[in-house]
Amino acid sequence: MPNSANIHLTGFLGEFIGTFFLVFFGCGSIAVTVLFNAHTGLFQIAIIWGIGVALAIYATRHISCAHLNPAVSIAMVAAGRMKPYKIFSYLTGQFMGALFAAMILYILFSDSIQQYETIHNIVRGSRESIKTAMIFCEFYPNPSMEEIANVSTLTAFIAETMGTMFLVLFIFSFTEGCNVGRPDDSLSPLFVGLAVTIIICIIAPLTQAGLNPARDLAPRLFAWAAGWGKAAFPKNFHGFITVYVMGPILGGLLAALMFRKIIEPVMIGKNKTSKCDCETRIE
Repeated sequence: MPNSANIHLTGFLGEFIGTFFLVFFGCGSIAVTVLFNAHTGLFQIAIIWGIGVALAIYATRHISCAHLNPAVSIAMVAAGRMKPYKIFSYLTGQFMGALFAAMILYILFSDSIQQYETIHNIVRGSRESIKTAMIFCEFYPNPSMEEIANVSTLTAFIAETMGTMFLVLFIFSFTEGCNVGRPDDSLSPLFVGLAVTIIICIIAPLTQAGLNPARDLAPRLFAWAAGWGKAAFPKNFHGFITVYVMGPILGGLLAALMFRKIIEPVMIGKNKTSKCDCETRIE
């Protein structure tokens, strides 16, 4: 089993850099929307997230495998696509990259956040400060749609589970050698970004569409430490861990099981019939 420090460092760096880009551009789009009304409509934010994901994958997929999401890495191990010994460096890089992105965003926008809170008479740490905490972390229902959305913890958990399951299924399909309809390897990051965009468009009104434990938990912990306190974990701590951490992980595992046991065998069988050789993809 390969276990050199160089392999672990490479995996860590790739995931750190890629997740930093993803969270910086994605959460940055939320920051400028909350503070400056820079974007209007859900689709504008969703497409920025999608572009951010695609660029992050292009920038780092030859350093690590550009999972950029613990739910994806865990699903890859479960499906036999990644060696288990890599998981620690990948997860560590993802959480640290997301945390560093939250810190940089705070440095850039801290004065503007304070100004916004002053103008709107918001005391940081109060329930009203969720309006600025949402720059870093997600809430259910989506605070911008709270008056018309009624989302229970169970509904939010199902939404995050299903959204992540769809995302991981797309990733498996786009990278499966037996899928003759998959995009060219040079275009697959764009299609992953489009998958993120369309999923956000459907799920975000309910939960802001986390789909990624590192993207939510690391910036949420930063917001908690930066003065938002209980506002970063309203209602109950366990509810947010269940929805935004356990939900995506379960969704990724369900996708791995579904693809490995149902979809992949059908693809392999069809390719054997047509005498098409499948590529093996083990990371």
